[in-house]
Amino acid sequence: MTVTRQDFEDAIAAYWGARELQREQSAIKAAVGAGTAGSVRGGKHFDAIAVLLSKFFLDAGYPPESIRVAKSQGLELPGYYRPQKQWDLVVVHRDTLVAAFELKALGGPSFGNNYNNRVEEALGSALDLRHAALAELYPGEEPWLGYFFIMQDEAGSRRPVKPAKGALPVDDIWRGMSYQERFGVFCQRLLSERLYDAACYITSSAADPVPHEPVDKLDWRHFSAAINARLAYLEELGFPGRR
Repeated sequence: MTVTRQDFEDAIAAYWGARELQREQSAIKAAVGAGTAGSVRGGKHFDAIAVLLSKFFLDAGYPPESIRVAKSQGLELPGYYRPQKQWDLVVVHRDTLVAAFELKALGGPSFGNNYNNRVEEALGSALDLRHAALAELYPGEEPWLGYFFIMQDEAGSRRPVKPAKGALPVDDIWRGMSYQERFGVFCQRLLSERLYDAACYITSSAADPVPHEPVDKLDWRHFSAAINARLAYLEELGFPGRR
């Protein structure tokens, strides 16, 4: 059974459902504070996305033990500037990093507070792993990296943001852009610089969980096609085959 568009939309709806449930539980228990921080710290809101992506590899014949989606399974991968970094979904088979995914989101109301953090995380994770691969820490075939990002769709992320007046002028491309538009440029540059092999960027919200895909080349269709291309490439090389 192949992964369908409906599977994708259902996973996004489940993401928002889990996030809202965690937020409510956090507020009730007062365990991790109220508001958005509580829902994000819950850590389970991306489970449905991880399961959705895992399905590509299960359907291609990879054994379940090659697909890691939980911390208890060991999601750490070797780095170059640090010993290890934990990814959100890792597929390792026959000593090859078949795929590793970062699953991230940015929500309101204060988008500016975490915007730079999300950018630095994505850059740091990819650069670290790519350099580790150059240092021959990844045997087998070349590693493949995927980036999946959800921006909360609301007025604060759609509104143009004025760059701060700094010591030197910023690139004109950023002027007048909203956070949603900024992240579209960022994800396109992740691909053009080959830091990631595929990126999916959507905007959505709990009130309207249907995913919106503001950049064609970053939509689900291109993302799933890139995963399938990776699987086809490895299949030509005998993957999954024997362990």
